Amino acid sequence: MANHLFDLVTARIPAPDAPFALLDDGRRYSYAEMVAVSARFANALVALGVKPGDRVAVQVEKSIEALMLYLGTIRAGAVFLPLNTAYTPAEIEYFLGDAEPAVFVCDPARAEALRPQAAKAGARLETLGVATGTLFDKTAGASAAFADVARGPDDLAAILYTSGTTGRSKGAMLSHDNLASNALALVDYWRFSKDDRLLHALPIFHTHGLFVATNVVLFAGASMILLPKFDPEQIMKYLPQATCMMGVPTFYVRLLQDPRLTQEATRHMRLFVSGSAPLLAETHREWRERTGHAILERYGMTETNMNTSNPYEGERVAGTVGFPLPGVSARVTDPETGGTLGADEIGMIEVKGPNVFKGYWRNPEKTKSEFRDDGFFITGDLGKIDAAGYVHIVGRGKDLIITGGYNVYPKEVETEIDEMPGVVESAVIGCPHPDFGEGVTAVVVVKPGAEITAASISKALDQRLARFKLPKQVFIVPELPRNTMGKVQKNLLRDSYRDIYAKSAKAGE
Repeated sequence: MANHLFDLVTARIPAPDAPFALLDDGRRYSYAEMVAVSARFANALVALGVKPGDRVAVQVEKSIEALMLYLGTIRAGAVFLPLNTAYTPAEIEYFLGDAEPAVFVCDPARAEALRPQAAKAGARLETLGVATGTLFDKTAGASAAFADVARGPDDLAAILYTSGTTGRSKGAMLSHDNLASNALALVDYWRFSKDDRLLHALPIFHTHGLFVATNVVLFAGASMILLPKFDPEQIMKYLPQATCMMGVPTFYVRLLQDPRLTQEATRHMRLFVSGSAPLLAETHREWRERTGHAILERYGMTETNMNTSNPYEGERVAGTVGFPLPGVSARVTDPETGGTLGADEIGMIEVKGPNVFKGYWRNPEKTKSEFRDDGFFITGDLGKIDAAGYVHIVGRGKDLIITGGYNVYPKEVETEIDEMPGVVESAVIGCPHPDFGEGVTAVVVVKPGAEITAASISKALDQRLARFKLPKQVFIVPELPRNTMGKVQKNLLRDSYRDIYAKSAKAGE
């Protein structure tokens, strides 16, 4: 048996000396170096005792070394588990306890703070930075040859954690074929070739930057300009060398503020892709007016990779996420009955295809509840399919907030606030934000006489939650609106506070 995912990568290498990655520190990685360095990482992991099926949890800053660790993990037959770099030690403790990785790799600067969490989970702690760290040192003495561990299409390649509105985060199990089939579909649908050079400014701890951007480059035999993070100055510097860019709506909003963004500056570009959060129709229109390019918006999830895309050739309709990708089926159903709805009827979006995950890690009950008997996955997103076949996302079930491309689940923030002395209860909602798409907003009821303020709540949360989850504004109110059944009516709260960030932006002008 071959190593399904990595064999497909190596089969598409255009030439050993072809460029794979250009780094902002001046280094260049060829495809031959990609194969050799990922082999060193695979050998280092095996030497640490990593066996096929073991989890390798990773919380490191973005680097070419981190990408080589991903590929080395795949080649070693293990399961890659990337974790958001903003997660706090308290959050990391849960993920390690649930996944029980054999090895936990973190940034060298965070090693001491995270050592107790690794020890509690029984994971070996290693560190990795840019050409530094204990794991990097181990690769220096490792062989550049490695016999890839046999893994089939249905074997696990990765686990990505995705929170729920109740309970704890769940690990979405993604197989070799989940990743490979989606990458192949996107390469074809978006017309990627070895001549493309992707401007890569996305983080690599979730599906967009890791599995969409990186895997598409690998499966096309293309190259990338790997930037540590999104920085408009860096984007404008490297834009002349690129042919494509993938980003979240925040990228495009901020670039539109740069007067250097013109049709002339983007004339050589072939494709701009947006995802991970809804792209405002206004942003789509303004980008087209400024650059002459229509942003291609698509729709995906942690559990499914990419499901739909606006067409490469054909009309890219603002406010829609296009058509189901080849091999993917999508339908809209009645949330109550499960019956399929007709064109332009709003309901629950369900998808089916080789891209859809294998289920939630060690959670068969939740897995069963999220799939229909005919194999369709219930996404939790509300939408419609219009008469022309374009998919529209019109809302999200379970009150999910997407801010700057990151998912925030209100229950997690509410739990932290509700545990604070002096707090009676809280409700966390997403409100329209001109830069981030949605701003996390907390509405809090406190006990009479309690010495607690919006500022004190924000300060307390700063040590408990990742920065992207922190409320941008906190409001103290006497009570929360409820219906006759006692359920908090978040729709009324969203109506009450929906313009708060627009007013804040105007006040700051």
